[in-house]
Amino acid sequence: MLHVSEVSQLPHTGFHQANTFSSSAATNMLLLGLTGSIATGKSTVSNILRSSPYNLTVIDADVIARQVVEPGTDGYQKILAHFGPTTPDLLLPAAEHGGESGPAGKGRPLNRQAIGRKIFGTDLERQKDRAVLNSIVHPAVRKAMYTAIAKCYLKGHWAVVLDIPLLFESGWERLCGTVMVVAVSDPKIQMKRLTERDPHLSLEEAENRVSSQTDVREKAERALKRGNAAGVVVWNDKNKEQLEREVARVMSVVQASSPKWWAWLLLFAPPLAGVVGVYNFGRSWIIMNRWKAEKAKEKAKL
Repeated sequence: MLHVSEVSQLPHTGFHQANTFSSSAATNMLLLGLTGSIATGKSTVSNILRSSPYNLTVIDADVIARQVVEPGTDGYQKILAHFGPTTPDLLLPAAEHGGESGPAGKGRPLNRQAIGRKIFGTDLERQKDRAVLNSIVHPAVRKAMYTAIAKCYLKGHWAVVLDIPLLFESGWERLCGTVMVVAVSDPKIQMKRLTERDPHLSLEEAENRVSSQTDVREKAERALKRGNAAGVVVWNDKNKEQLEREVARVMSVVQASSPKWWAWLLLFAPPLAGVVGVYNFGRSWIIMNRWKAEKAKEKAKL
């Protein structure tokens, strides 16, 4: 999977900004937005949710982001055009990846480590490059996400997980009935896990990846501001066994607030589904704007 917070990967798929999804999939099927930060355990939680006893379909934005920049795609060509002149090692070595034309004859795969060095960090140049890459990747990912959601709706799923690293930053929270944040309470835990998982990263590189994202504890606070069941936090401070128990605790809350019978009722009562969808979207919009206003006031006081 594509973990954009890693040096070997592309940046987080935030797809600025999430447009209003008009399909009824956003009304009678629970959209469970899953997010977190690098090395907090989001991918582990995603795997737990797609396994028994939950068996939920997971639409992974990182996987889709990887697909839309594969050799031969429009996104791939745009990345070559922008980063090629300044990044000599933008593509993986020809000798190891099917020659100059690549294994499929469409070009050599992108060197994600090289892209990571170009876009991760807080200096102005890296921020500009990150913005350019986002502008290439996001529209294609957004379109693919909408298509995947619609397919799940047509199959009668009661809920689908939207695994989106930049869920808050991109505005996708507006479409989610529930937002689930995977977090750790201590920043040292996050750094320790990152350096152990990716020993090839220098301390500076690891810090750059963490600093490129919103603090996960702030994300947790923002989720809880949505209210009971609309925003939940999975705390991952210990081992996997404890994490599984934590997921079970949180999912019991989510399932109680959005039972399968309710999804089926809305499916067969389109007018009611429309009303519920408009209400949920409006409520999420208000909560999001209220949060932004609070943060703006806090910054103004500094």
